[in-house]
Amino acid sequence: MTTQRRSLPAIVLGTAGLCAALFAVFLRVAPNRLLSGQPHESHGVVFGLAWLGVILAGWFGLRGRAPLLAVVAVAALVALPVVAGFDARAALEHAPASARAQPGAGFWIMWMTAALLLLDALRGMRALVQVIAWVAVLAALIVAAWQGAFEPLAVVREYRAQHASFDDAFLVHLRLVGVTFMAALLIGAPMGWWAWRARRGGGIVVGTLSFLQTVPSLALFALLIGPFAWLAAHIPALASLGFGGTGAAPAIVALVLYALLPVVRYTMAGLDAVPFDTREAAQALGMNRWQVLAQVQLPLGWPVLLSGLRIVAVQTIGLAAVATLIGAGGLGRFVFLGIGQGAIDMVLLGTLAIIALALLVDLLFQGLLALAERRP
Repeated sequence: MTTQRRSLPAIVLGTAGLCAALFAVFLRVAPNRLLSGQPHESHGVVFGLAWLGVILAGWFGLRGRAPLLAVVAVAALVALPVVAGFDARAALEHAPASARAQPGAGFWIMWMTAALLLLDALRGMRALVQVIAWVAVLAALIVAAWQGAFEPLAVVREYRAQHASFDDAFLVHLRLVGVTFMAALLIGAPMGWWAWRARRGGGIVVGTLSFLQTVPSLALFALLIGPFAWLAAHIPALASLGFGGTGAAPAIVALVLYALLPVVRYTMAGLDAVPFDTREAAQALGMNRWQVLAQVQLPLGWPVLLSGLRIVAVQTIGLAAVATLIGAGGLGRFVFLGIGQGAIDMVLLGTLAIIALALLVDLLFQGLLALAERRP
């Protein structure tokens, strides 16, 4: 039988999953949303067999291991929340209406371990295959949610109780991310082209933007409160448009400042990705500088720029949560309110929504990258 080298990631991840299945709490039942839950009997231990199989596959290194591990990871990512929902339904059958069934540390460790295992198993496969695998997970979870498999879980009950405010916060978060993304692209792409053309000046631009990345996000938001409050006080037209020391305006400016560096860097890298000989050949055919840029450099360097935009989108989704602290709204409201109230379900509602949104956007860009790489 043909074998490959042992897979250390599979062995480590399988061991972590096995320990979580055997020794960590899979499900907790709490009397209400504010109190800590007590361990409840569940079926989480049955996943130990799957993790044992992952360890053996990584240790013996059988050929075809990567597709097998990918299938196991996809199955675990779907089965874990389904089993948690099933156990929660049984646990709450005779409990008071205020009781909550919360996934425990064992669930979260195994779920994150399965996600990391899938990432490792898909490494080296074609981008299209990676997209299909994640779409399969997403589709299966959507079908399970549609069938009500997750209704008994505490985070779903929290959403049912606050769906109106959650939906508004989700739309605000999307607007913050969308406006930031478009502004960063419209400003950063021309800036990156100029930095690529003027190497010395470009170094100053990249250095300045790199320095801004070292400023903590909360500090940058706070630094913008004063200037924006002054502008709103002295320019009534800006105040009438919603500019002020707090709110969306300073938040978007701060988010754009953070987003410019990857846009500029990847624009420069994309333009550099086109060989000098190719540009020379295009000019020899009679193309001017702008024609070379539009018809040669941008089409050939598009995959590189798309990678930068992918980083910008995912980074902005996460940073926009902090914008809640200066009154910009968004999903971060649930995270910080939950922390202040000691309501872990509310924290999870906001956090999981941010993570899910980031994963969906990342999946979208992976699909675009796969199409860009397949284009002749």
